[in-house]
Amino acid sequence: MRIVDIVEKTVSLKSNIRNAYVDFSQMTCSVVAVVTDLIKDGKPVIGYGFNSNGRYGQGALMRDRFIPRIRAADPKALVGEDGLIDPAKVNRIMRVNEKPGGHGERSVAVGTIDMALWDLLAKAHGVPLWRLLADRFNGGQADASVFVYAAGGYYYPGKGLEALQDEMRGYLDLGYDIVKMKIGGDGIDADKARIEAVLAVVGDGQRLAVDANGRFDLATAIAYAEMLKPYNLFWYEEAGDPLDYQLQAVLGEIYPGSMATGENLFSVQDARNLIRYAGMRSDRDWLQFDPPLSYGLVEYLDVLAMLKELGWSARRCVPHGGHQFALNIAAGLGLGGNESYPGVFQPFGGFADDARVESGRIALPDAIGVGFELKSTLWRQVLKDLA
Repeated sequence: MRIVDIVEKTVSLKSNIRNAYVDFSQMTCSVVAVVTDLIKDGKPVIGYGFNSNGRYGQGALMRDRFIPRIRAADPKALVGEDGLIDPAKVNRIMRVNEKPGGHGERSVAVGTIDMALWDLLAKAHGVPLWRLLADRFNGGQADASVFVYAAGGYYYPGKGLEALQDEMRGYLDLGYDIVKMKIGGDGIDADKARIEAVLAVVGDGQRLAVDANGRFDLATAIAYAEMLKPYNLFWYEEAGDPLDYQLQAVLGEIYPGSMATGENLFSVQDARNLIRYAGMRSDRDWLQFDPPLSYGLVEYLDVLAMLKELGWSARRCVPHGGHQFALNIAAGLGLGGNESYPGVFQPFGGFADDARVESGRIALPDAIGVGFELKSTLWRQVLKDLA
């Protein structure tokens, strides 16, 4: 099996939504197709990938460094003992001559290609990705369904409390038990009113998570923590800068509820430092490392091994991203769940067309690979004509 082409395209993901830190009016996304000489059903086997939302497209890095390294490699160096493309070997070749540290952009470029390689490998074996992962890394055990929560509650121009409530009702009607909303964009008093409006819909603090997207300094993070305490929320997410481990540690001492962070940490080293120095509590806190943003599933497997060594269960991991790739990983590796974007970041967010959320959980299809072909808008608008 050989890679015969790698196609990259940058597409727009812009919208008028914003969180506490960025608006998405200029957001882009990288999409890749890895084409091989393996023929099944009369067609070449192709793997597809894209980067998770929130980071811009990385086409220049792919074209300048990572794709040329794959093309220049000895084809035999890219395959495993089964003769098929090995994502781990390709991942290592992409990262040759890259200095350690500074993981913020190149990790996204590598992770995007990595997604396509895992889609490719599962298709070459003729199995769903979740089954491949369970058999290789989880003793054959895969979850029949995965916990998912509905991420939304963004700031929109002119969007008032009533519209926010209608949005959350819509998620509950779709079968979600837990919803998430943004905070930190309009001040603590406005956010308190927004939170109470949503609680009037969902009925219980344990059905609502809030996300500050790293906006707060320590004093503001503490003020919000004190405001949030009485609500007993599902979690308080990314209060401060992702690398401010001291801020996170201080919050852990004063905030009794669950907290979540990690979506903007892009290496096993940064993930390890979070566990070592940020006061994260393995009995209640959640880890949101995002494989496509952090060198891919190859690196994420190392993160899971590190977490196990430091006494953390994989069940405390709920990846950021809200797409089919992370859903397969959650089911195959026995994670705690997966983010979901029912209403934003389309056509990349969300799952197969016939996927149904029941009591906050979703079952995976038996389609081979990641299952991108079962999400018709993504397939028709983006992937179908990529390669």
